[in-house]
Amino acid sequence: MADEADGERRQGAGSSQGARQERLKLALRENLKRRKSQARERGKATEAPSNEHEACPHGELGKRGD
Repeated sequence: MADEADGERRQGAGSSQGARQERLKLALRENLKRRKSQARERGKATEAPSNEHEACPHGELGKRGD
């Protein structure tokens, strides 16, 4: 009889362990989505300069050799 009670407790622990695994899996998936989205946004911000002055390799802002 004590063995049956132990088995029931183990079985209950297994289902709560499974629920925990599902929660962790979901949280990990959401975290990955959020991090990918953040990386995409950072990539957009550093893609290209907005004007030719920022693109000048010598740091000579506003100077032209015309």
